[in-house]
Amino acid sequence: MFSHIILGARDLAAMTTFYDTILQPLGLERMPDENDGGPPGSGWQYPGKSWPQFFIQLPYNGLPANWGNGTQVSFACRSREQVQAAWSAAIATGATDEGAPGIRAHYSPDYFGAYCSDPEGNKLCFVHADGLE
Repeated sequence: MFSHIILGARDLAAMTTFYDTILQPLGLERMPDENDGGPPGSGWQYPGKSWPQFFIQLPYNGLPANWGNGTQVSFACRSREQVQAAWSAAIATGATDEGAPGIRAHYSPDYFGAYCSDPEGNKLCFVHADGLE
């Protein structure tokens, strides 16, 4: 459904390290750095696939990045174990717990999700459910 998602970052180096750590259990790899004419950033994708992509980047307008109230990026996981691994890595790397891994039956009977906010306040979800890849 999405080609790419970009979140603003204030401390690009620290946020790159954070996302390297939490996206590794999901099988996402950091893309080579490239100068596309915009501000510096870091991106991740699945090996051998061009899309989807996830980026963090210094904002184009030069103002400090901030989190969006009501905004959440949700990462599809291949298993409950991936949900647990990504969420645990996030918490161990400075994320704030927003909901430990578990079934959220009010979304669907097989929805297994976990929530956190990254070190700069962006809300993240890791989820496994039938039909997600």
